[in-house]
Amino acid sequence: MSTTPVSFARTGAAQARLEIVRPVIADERARRIPLRFNPTDYKLSKANTFAEITIPGLETPPLQYVRGGSETLTVQALVDTSDTLENVRTVYVDAVRNLLRPDSREHAPPVVRFVWDESVFTGVLEKLDVAYQLFRPDGVPLRAQLDLSLKEFRPAAVQVAESPRSSPTVEKSYVVRRGDTLPSIANAVYRRPDLWRELARANGITDPRDLRPGRVLTVPRLT
Repeated sequence: MSTTPVSFARTGAAQARLEIVRPVIADERARRIPLRFNPTDYKLSKANTFAEITIPGLETPPLQYVRGGSETLTVQALVDTSDTLENVRTVYVDAVRNLLRPDSREHAPPVVRFVWDESVFTGVLEKLDVAYQLFRPDGVPLRAQLDLSLKEFRPAAVQVAESPRSSPTVEKSYVVRRGDTLPSIANAVYRRPDLWRELARANGITDPRDLRPGRVLTVPRLT
């Protein structure tokens, strides 16, 4: 006996779903967007952005960390109504498509959470591809493959609290950029511009105005 998506679903309830996190919706059924079947896999991707510091004479330019990139989740979901012969677009697909529309209260698309037994990923729906695969004789779609791409959503205040940009107890280095001053560098690495003298002392700088772009400074740890 062949296995169809519907017969496979009867062997156990699907746990994978999308939940609207923001705006807040009190009705649990309204904020949950079910996926008819559990996906076979999902993919998480993240990248960083680095700037190349141009220094004449060097074969390979030093890299300066600029910022982290948003993590993305891609997942393929199958939705099917071949057992009830209902329109799969109105039963499943439209609810997912609506996640691309700006919410009237937030003036932006909803923030959603991908859940599969436990919370996996929180973000906004960046892209949705829908491929309809099965139809009634009158053309009503009964099965659709959804390719979803979600982009990570993390408020700036949460990121600052979780990952301080400076670590004054660890020695490191800093590549001078155009427009930098010792006080501005001290503020970036120590959060205290008045500690510029620590940088000057550690790097043998007698004239604070003599900062050439591309120079690598030692950033001493604070004791």
